[in-house]
Amino acid sequence: MSKNPQDTIRPPGAHLMALESLALWEHAAGIAAWPLLRLAPRGDGHPVLVLPGLGASDSSTALLRQYLSQQGYVTHGWELGRNLGPQGGKLDAMRRRVVDLKAEHGRRVSIIGWSLGGIYARELAKMEAASVRAVITLGTGFTGNLKATNASSFYEFVSGEKVGTTAFHRQLGVNPDLPTTSIYSRTDGVVAWQCSVLEETATAENIEVRASHIGMGGNPAVLLAVADRLAQPEGEWKRFEKSGAWGWMYP
Repeated sequence: MSKNPQDTIRPPGAHLMALESLALWEHAAGIAAWPLLRLAPRGDGHPVLVLPGLGASDSSTALLRQYLSQQGYVTHGWELGRNLGPQGGKLDAMRRRVVDLKAEHGRRVSIIGWSLGGIYARELAKMEAASVRAVITLGTGFTGNLKATNASSFYEFVSGEKVGTTAFHRQLGVNPDLPTTSIYSRTDGVVAWQCSVLEETATAENIEVRASHIGMGGNPAVLLAVADRLAQPEGEWKRFEKSGAWGWMYP
């Protein structure tokens, strides 16, 4: 039996791991570019839930949430402490939070998930489709070899779950049936970029950026792409245009 090419994908090498040191520079660049980033399309006031990556808390998404708040969205952190996996009822708590936010604001919720947070975002969109408007993932590995990440051992240690062995893991590559964007980078030093490329459909797209994994939440190209995606009128989703004054920022 021939081997599935996806199974041969390996975690990023040491040279890409070393580039993760650029994360602080990316956040600094995001702050420096703030006046220009404010020129991105304005939001319509709908709620946005932002989910952190593995081992991180809401503090890691503070810059991203501050930017989106100033762009006209009502942003929310996940408020579940440090992200150490879905155990302990966290997935059910997130489901309730999505439904509650929709009821509170009277608007469907857009969900942004960074790394492992993106796994949750995609699954929440499948489970609570009536309450979710769109999903955006940042450096999230959801397809191919789920162990093609330099964080798999840490995940298994803190969550008590073996990667790729549960039904939850096996169906992660199925896209939600609503507008879905995967933002990924070939210089990601944590997650193999091939595992972040979704199957494109009429409502699903990939956006490549030049970024580290840890720096995505402050990278100017990522902030701009997120703002552009969220600003689309509900029910009128169109693909991201890598042209115009901002086109040079995207490979």
